[in-house]
Amino acid sequence: MHITETSHAGAAVHPPLPTMLLVLGLCWAAILSEGYDIGVMGTIVPALLSDPQWNLTPLEIGAMSSSALFGTLIGAYFISPWSDIIGRKPLIILCIALFSGSMLAAAWAPTPQIFSLVRGIGGLGLGGVIPVAAALTIEYSPPHRRNLNFALMYSGYPLGALLSAWVGMTFMPEHGWRAVVGAGAIALLLIPVMLLWLPESLEFLVAKKRIRQAQKLAARLGINQLPAAPATKGPAQQSAFREILAEVFSRRNRRGTLCLWIAQCTAVMVVYGLGTWLPQYMRHNGYDLGSALMFFAIFNLAAALGGIVIGRIADRFGARRTLALGFTFGACAIAALSLKNSLMMNYVLVACAGFGSVAVALVQLGYIANYYAPHARASATGWAVGIGRFGAMGGPILGGFVAGLQLESYWNFMVFAAAAIAAAIAIVMTPAPAHER
Repeated sequence: MHITETSHAGAAVHPPLPTMLLVLGLCWAAILSEGYDIGVMGTIVPALLSDPQWNLTPLEIGAMSSSALFGTLIGAYFISPWSDIIGRKPLIILCIALFSGSMLAAAWAPTPQIFSLVRGIGGLGLGGVIPVAAALTIEYSPPHRRNLNFALMYSGYPLGALLSAWVGMTFMPEHGWRAVVGAGAIALLLIPVMLLWLPESLEFLVAKKRIRQAQKLAARLGINQLPAAPATKGPAQQSAFREILAEVFSRRNRRGTLCLWIAQCTAVMVVYGLGTWLPQYMRHNGYDLGSALMFFAIFNLAAALGGIVIGRIADRFGARRTLALGFTFGACAIAALSLKNSLMMNYVLVACAGFGSVAVALVQLGYIANYYAPHARASATGWAVGIGRFGAMGGPILGGFVAGLQLESYWNFMVFAAAAIAAAIAIVMTPAPAHER
């Protein structure tokens, strides 16, 4: 097969269907594992509150939940940029090893402090895996399927949280919360699979002028045209890191970067705040543990299915409009949960809340990944994820603080409804990407 480089800057790879599905499936599995890791805290919160050995308060549990998210802040800023320097494949494997191994250590933690420490170390991998998986998915997707494929890939996150709820309902009553945490280490089995089958990014290889290696890989994958090498802008840009900074903070992208960071921060505040405290909030509203975990399962199932639907809508009608309307819809559903509703109505509202918060946030991250030029894509996404970690850390702590105040139950939901509205406003204020102007 004769393989050429594209002459049009920014031209996309058009992989054959088997190659696209291979990359999509492996990245989905990585994000599924990440979703289990993050979602497991929401599953075990009721058990931790009743654990007689640790005797924790809601605020302390909120801080424990935020420990892994603090690690993701560091991972997003200082680990994910290395994928633009050493490659996507080795970094995603390293990240999986880090956060999955930490789950095994957390299951054996003798004290809350050690639990928080090892979860924080695992968070380094959690912060790195998201932008790398996002970049690979985008790069191995044809342009007309990028939002949909990203949503399919990132549906692994709520499905991982859903899996943690199922494991909790099945095993926690008899085996305790430690077994539910330790089950996350099964993701270590992904590492040999990725070593064998996950391809490196062609855009990365071309950018590093490893053309022969890129041509060999493209031939094996059934791709007959390489992506264009990123344009150089003169001797002032002497390093890859400097080029990345120039793209993210350029005059044409400066306002968009700020708005997207605000949107990401407020969106994940809702995702991680409700993801940690929803089962306990529903228990506070009179439901038993099994029913409360069922709400958590419905929340994440709706998020997984909703991400696919929203991704398809975004491909057809535009991501920015879809995201803004989606967050507004989610805010209304979250606020309505504060009312005295029937069981069936609460099931519907929880599903709508998952659709309008987690699902929209999944597509938003794909929008961010596609907002910047290819050579800065993983780093820009990682930095947005890192900014979002402030909201992710604040969400569980805010939820625990409000729960500890013993206020009327509607305050538990109103604070997160307000955050969803803030995300919608930030998306409306975001300029169109430079390649669409």
